[in-house]
Amino acid sequence: MYSDGGIFFDDIGSFPLPEGAKLNDISQERYIEIVKDAFLKKISAGVEVPTYPQFRDMIHMFMDLIQNPKFTESPYLIKREHAQIFELQALKANRMRICVTGPLELYLSIFGATSYTDILCNISESVARFLEMAKETGAMVVASIDEPSLGISSNIAFDQDEILEALEIASRPCRGMDCELHLHSPIFAELCSQVSGINIMGIESAANPDYLRLIDKRVLEETDTFLRAGIARTDILSMTAQLNDKLGVNLWENLPRMEKEIANMESCEMIERRLSNAYALFGERIRAVGPDCGLGSWPSQSLAVRLLSNCAKALESFRRKSTF
Repeated sequence: MYSDGGIFFDDIGSFPLPEGAKLNDISQERYIEIVKDAFLKKISAGVEVPTYPQFRDMIHMFMDLIQNPKFTESPYLIKREHAQIFELQALKANRMRICVTGPLELYLSIFGATSYTDILCNISESVARFLEMAKETGAMVVASIDEPSLGISSNIAFDQDEILEALEIASRPCRGMDCELHLHSPIFAELCSQVSGINIMGIESAANPDYLRLIDKRVLEETDTFLRAGIARTDILSMTAQLNDKLGVNLWENLPRMEKEIANMESCEMIERRLSNAYALFGERIRAVGPDCGLGSWPSQSLAVRLLSNCAKALESFRRKSTF
C-alpha cells in the first residue's frame, strides 16, 4: 500500500505537449527533456503521486514492443528484459504512479470482437512484465492497469471468468501494493473487485456523478477494495461546448479566455464539493482522487496545470475540514 496512507492525489497520465512540439519532429533527447519538465509541472501543481507523463499513444507504446518478433519469446509475449517503459529512464529516482494499458484494451485494438484466450493470456503476461520491470526500478509506489473500453465496448467477446483471469495475470506484480483499475464505466467495477492484484477501482465520477451510485459499498468492504474518485472533469470538448452555448462564443478561438472559463467551471469549490459527496457515500473506501482521465487532449500545459492545482487545493481544504 502507498505508505502515506489515507486519501492520495494522483493523475491518470496523459498531458499536453509544450506549445509547438510534435512527437514526430523532436529528438529523443528533447523528448526526455519534455518528459522531465512535465513531471516537475505535475509535482509543482501538487500532485502527490504523479504518473509518468504519457505523451505517446497508449496502445502503440506497448503493443509495438509486444508485436515485435525481436522482443518476444512467443506471439504477444514480450521477453522480460524488453518490457521497458522508455519514460521511466528519464525519471529514474522518482516515486510515481505507473500506468500500463490493460490486456483487454490491447487485445481489442488488434483482434476486435474475437476470443482467442491463449493470445489474451500472453498479452496479460506481457502487461505483468511491464509492471514487474517498473516495480524493480523502485519508482512504482502506485500501479494502474488502464481498461477504458471495459464496460463500454460491445466488441469484448470474453466471458467474466476470462476477464478476471486476464486481470489476475496482469496484476500479479502488484499484489500487496496499491493498484488501480482505470475504467471509463463502473459496470465491471464490482466484478473486478475480486481480482487479488487490484485494490482500487477508478471511477470517472466528475463528469458522471451518478456512476458512484452504481457501486455497492458493501461489495467494496467484502472484497477490501477501494475507489479512486474522479473529482475534476477532463472531457474538454464537452466542457467547452457547454461554455460556448452558455456564453455565445467560440472559446477555441480565444484560448486565454478558455483557460479562465474552464478554471472557473472546475473551481476549487466545485472540486471539493464532488470530493465531499464521494466521501459521504463511501467514507474510508475512497483511497485516491484526481481528474477523471488524462489531460493529453487539453489545449495547453498551463490549463492542465491549473486544473491539477485546483484539485490539490480542494483536497487540502477537504483535509482541513475533515476528521477522517
